Formats: sequence, C-alpha cells, structure tokens
Amino acid sequence: MSSGTLGSERARDALDPAMHLIATVIEVAGVAIIVVGVLIASALFLRRGFGSSDWEKAYEGFRADLGRGILLGLEFLVAADIIGTVAVTPTFESLGVLAAIVLIRTFLSFSWRWRSRADGLGRGVLAERNLMAAPKRKARTIRWRCW
Repeated sequence: MSSGTLGSERARDALDPAMHLIATVIEVAGVAIIVVGVLIASALFLRRGFGSSDWEKAYEGFRADLGRGILLGLEFLVAADIIGTVAVTPTFESLGVLAAIVLIRTFLSFSWRWRSRADGLGRGVLAERNLMAAPKRKARTIRWRCW
C-alpha cells in the first residue's frame, strides 16, 4: 500500500464516526419534528373544533397541519439518510431504505398538494398574493366636456 492510500483510509476512519453521529442527530430531529407536528396539529384541531363547533373545517385544517408536520420531518429523515448513505460506505440495504423514504416523501408531497388544491386550502394564500401583486385601483369617472 502506498502512503497516500493509507492516509486516505485513516482520514475516512476518523470521519465515519462523526458522520454517523451527525446522521443520527438529524434522524432524531426528524422524528421529533413529526411527533411535535402530530401534537400541535391535534391541539389545533381540538381548539378549532371546540371553538367554532365546525368539526368538518377543523378536520380539514388538522389534515393540512398534520401533512405539513410529516413532510417536514421526512425532509430531515431524507437528509440524514443521504448523509449516512453517501458519507459512509453504502450498502444495498441503506440505499433501499433511502429510496423508500424518498418515494414515500414524494408521494405524500404530491398527494398533499393535489388534495389542498382540490379542497381549496391554498386559495387564501393565492388570493393574498394576487392582491399584493395587483392592488385594487380606484375607479375613474370620465367626464366629457362639451365646448
């Protein structure tokens, strides 16, 4: 073995535990975000339901809030798996887990966006942006002057 290869192996051996630690911390953060998202979505659901007695609208909000929490947590889990797969020697098992998580995250993201458009949950934001882009103008009255 050459000294360059030996030095590269030593550097890799030193970085592997650090990469495992970083990936583990990000995974724990992702799981914590999902759990906190479920708790917050549930609390908001109960508050909306009891506050307005419109449980159907509260349920729609609950689904949207829950979806956002899950998607954010999955983003962290994907990042942790990418770090763990790329930085550490990849195995077919780790690549399969990464592929499954990315597929689940992609499916949830597309289905949530499609569902929110179908339900009209995004109308408030879009309407607000349109109002900001083109403010209402005061109607002008045209007066004709005859000389």
